Amino acid sequence: MDLANLILDVHQRVEIKSAIGDVYEGLIHRLSDENATPDGTPLPMVLERWPGGRWFRDLGSGMGHLWGLVQVIKPPTLLEVHGPLFMSYPAAGHLQFRLAQIAGGTELSVRHRVLGTIDEQHRQGVTGGWNALLQAVKSRCE
Repeated sequence: MDLANLILDVHQRVEIKSAIGDVYEGLIHRLSDENATPDGTPLPMVLERWPGGRWFRDLGSGMGHLWGLVQVIKPPTLLEVHGPLFMSYPAAGHLQFRLAQIAGGTELSVRHRVLGTIDEQHRQGVTGGWNALLQAVKSRCE
């Protein structure tokens, strides 16, 4: 197996005409109660907002799917999650959301890096998925 097939590295950013604190809260809402698939299907999640906190899908009755653990949280500029996210197979992932104050608003960036046996559908869909999330945060905040 070629090493390139075991690596995923996606980096995207968007400028949002809103204050950094509002964008951060918009991001948190999108990652939790307002989470959805790119086609708009609701996919509510729970994000525990502290180091070591879980980011997971609660299906009730003790069932669910752990997407990751909060590695770093520094409101309103940084959130990092370590875990497989939506990948239910051997994969180690790191997700970083970085926010920076810019003239006229905030730049929100996402970087998703994975090492593992990455499913081709995930490899193809992750770019559109993160773009949909960034655009949803932008729409909510502007």
